[in-house]
Amino acid sequence: MTVHEILADLQANWLLYCAMPVVAALIGYLTKILAIKMMFSPLEFIGIKPFLGWQGIVPRKAETMAGIACETLTSNLIDPAEIWNKLDHQRLLAELEAPMLVAVESITSEVASHYQAGLWQALPKSTKQRLIQRIQKEAPAAVKLVMDDIGSNLTEVFDLKAMIVNSMTRDKRVIIRILKETGSKEFSFIRRSGIYFGFGIGIVQAVTWALTHSPWVMPLFGGFVGYFSDWIALKMVFRPMEPKKFFGFFTWQGLFLKRRLEVCEVHARLIAEEVMTARNLFEAAISGPAADRLYALVNKHVQDMVDEQAGYARPLMVYSMGSQRYQAMKSDITAKLMERLPDTLRHAEAFVDQELDMRNTLASKMKLMTPTQFEGLLRPVFQQY
Repeated sequence: MTVHEILADLQANWLLYCAMPVVAALIGYLTKILAIKMMFSPLEFIGIKPFLGWQGIVPRKAETMAGIACETLTSNLIDPAEIWNKLDHQRLLAELEAPMLVAVESITSEVASHYQAGLWQALPKSTKQRLIQRIQKEAPAAVKLVMDDIGSNLTEVFDLKAMIVNSMTRDKRVIIRILKETGSKEFSFIRRSGIYFGFGIGIVQAVTWALTHSPWVMPLFGGFVGYFSDWIALKMVFRPMEPKKFFGFFTWQGLFLKRRLEVCEVHARLIAEEVMTARNLFEAAISGPAADRLYALVNKHVQDMVDEQAGYARPLMVYSMGSQRYQAMKSDITAKLMERLPDTLRHAEAFVDQELDMRNTLASKMKLMTPTQFEGLLRPVFQQY
């Protein structure tokens, strides 16, 4: 086409040419909104499995993403020994003392009634109370021994990685909340970028159409708007890691890295609220993958405590009850202790959360991460975009 023909076409179809960048901007914006929505929704698969339907990418790959997040946390930020040593064990014992004494009284009565029903019923109330008080008096020392043993065998009785992954995937809304709030401004930038880049590509599209009038211009540029705007927006979120000047006057740093201090505070708050809570820590210790080792450790100390409390009467008890029944009684005590442990530990949750202060602890450590380590907090989810 000659210049005269191009100008005539522009004059005759000016509305079409003006609409191209506007439509491209609208397409860019709407596709970004839809893509981000499809990353997180729906929570469960909707449709006919396996292919006719959709489940949000993050909920579908929750375990994988939680595993990546867990690796970042455990490699750079959280050490089980540090968590354990940060607690004031004497104060923890003091917090547990009242509920522990109540549990001891209840367990003593239940076990004695079951294994020595006639003798227990025949004992005067004052004698029963003295026996219970004696056991209660020894209980804190026994718990202290258990705690010391836990500290010496921490990696064997507590699986931190399993706890983090379970906390993030048990309810998929947890990992969605963490990722969405951590990258809220990055997701907003990507949505807006669809307008800016779409409009710019639409101008190029209009010029190309004016020069060629090729029927391939519309479909090719339609696909190019989505792909190129996604690619450059993601690049601008994470690159460059350090401020860099472009064209001699324009300075840019990856948006996520530029927001580093703000992200540290937000991400640390979310992890402290949703993952590294005292309740989650206690629950993982009691019912996690390593719970059987904790049970064995507690059982060992319970066996020793019962034998010690029995004292000189132990041979008589074994004789009157039978050795198997005596061993069963000790195992029953352990089982009842572990059964009541969640309710007992609930009294110490506020204290442990305050002592650990995970929000500030994590935030301060995140600020010391290298740029490569830091982008690992959010980059995995954008790699699925």
